[in-house]
Amino acid sequence: MGSTGAATAAGQTGTGSGPVPLRRNLRFQTLWIGTTASTLGVSVADVAYPLTILAMTGSPARAGLFAAVQAIGMLAAGLPAGALADRYDSRTIVIVAEAARAAVTVAVVMALVSGWLSLPLLLGAAALLGIGQAVKGAAGLLLARSVVAPEQLTRALTQDEVRINGAALAGPAIGGALYGVHALAHALPFVFTAGSFLLALAAAALMALVPGQAPGRPRPAATPDRAATPDGAATPDGAPSACQPGGMLAGLRTLWDQPVLRTATLLIMFVNTIGAGLELVIIVILRHQAVPPGTIGLALGLGAAGGLAGAPLVSVLHRLRPGVLLLGMGALDVAMLALLAVPFGPWWVAGLMFTVMLGVPAIRVLVDILVIRQAPPEQRGRVIAALMTLIGLGVPVGLAGCGLLLQYLPAQAAMLTLAVVEAAGVAYGSTRRELWQARWPADHLA
Repeated sequence: MGSTGAATAAGQTGTGSGPVPLRRNLRFQTLWIGTTASTLGVSVADVAYPLTILAMTGSPARAGLFAAVQAIGMLAAGLPAGALADRYDSRTIVIVAEAARAAVTVAVVMALVSGWLSLPLLLGAAALLGIGQAVKGAAGLLLARSVVAPEQLTRALTQDEVRINGAALAGPAIGGALYGVHALAHALPFVFTAGSFLLALAAAALMALVPGQAPGRPRPAATPDRAATPDGAATPDGAPSACQPGGMLAGLRTLWDQPVLRTATLLIMFVNTIGAGLELVIIVILRHQAVPPGTIGLALGLGAAGGLAGAPLVSVLHRLRPGVLLLGMGALDVAMLALLAVPFGPWWVAGLMFTVMLGVPAIRVLVDILVIRQAPPEQRGRVIAALMTLIGLGVPVGLAGCGLLLQYLPAQAAMLTLAVVEAAGVAYGSTRRELWQARWPADHLA
């Protein structure tokens, strides 16, 4: 890696021979604990909100509408959040965002306990939570980079996969277990989520007290990381003018000007659109099989264990070309969707989800290597936000579409429809020559 400024920002050298190991990097570990708590809270809420709306209205479409509104909030705030993260202290942004998300969740708890909870109130909360997620997401990634040396980023991302997939594993089970049979017990998952946001806030605040350089937005003076980039797979030093400071849209131009990045991002956007409402479809299928909420949450959570098991496979899967890896994961996802239509119960669902999740850590690290690390440091927040926004563009459509499919089709037919549509998108991606010819940067397995 060629960004000496990023190494300075990490500021965690011990004896002068190299950076402090991640396990002894107290700033990174403090941030990691807080972000883990926040991610776990979101995972719990992702089960509690649809269960609550289904109990209130009996309508899968309205349950899907909540998630769609939340996704719209994230998209609307995405690009401004990236510009904000590039301009202001990332730790302060994280603290404010977590405080706001905690306040919104507490308001939901109070409305639920007092009997005033309504669909319009929940939709308002969804929009605010989506905005908070976008703001926290861009700033949080920059904050992590400010306390980790460049040569440790891949290892840090692997540890982050433990956070992401561990939360996805435990969250649905906790959410389903906390969700009770009467109104007061229904509030417990939201109390848990509010507490998790407050813990994340406290961790970000405590980073200033942990020994080491004060955390915040790194301000490197060096050029972007140099890597071998045949076929336009990444942005080298001397990037085109579209990558230079250019306002809120600079990140979008950076992604769109690279053929490989453009095609890969479009493919990921399509797959993400189809998968956006997958959990809702699974919940409805299992409810039709009289599976109790706790077991539904456990089945969804066990599926996420595949992400944990897949973290050690990152270096193995990255021996495939980037395009081959993306297309292979898309094909596996199509097969998984088709098989989920077979009503074999919650453990069948858990096994299929586990299998497809094995490759997800490799895809997330792929995105970091080919996109985020190659962005000019002074624009990295905008590139992160642009990527998150583009990938999330289809989420509202996917969520609302899944709700409508469930409203008018049997759940199994809805799942098969998703499989057919995704198969068409993956087939189109397989016709793009630039995707097949893409190569990794020369040092990506270093």
